[in-house]
Amino acid sequence: MGCFNGISQDSEIKKKKSECYADIDSGLWGGHCKSSSIAKENCALKCLSPACYELIYESDPLEEGEKDYIRSQEFKYCMYK
Repeated sequence: MGCFNGISQDSEIKKKKSECYADIDSGLWGGHCKSSSIAKENCALKCLSPACYELIYESDPLEEGEKDYIRSQEFKYCMYK
């Protein structure tokens, strides 16, 4: 796997995530997803991959101000599989 592969996958995820944000902003995911920036982030992760979200974040959703680098890497890995 070349190093460029990861870059294209990252940009794919960013593109899809911005589409998720747009859906959330338009209300498709319900009001609770717009209640705070962290609620929006959790909804965006669920939008990106419900299965991966359930596996990695469901039991312990992100909290306000939390940056969880390890879980975000696990989430990306889960999506690539």
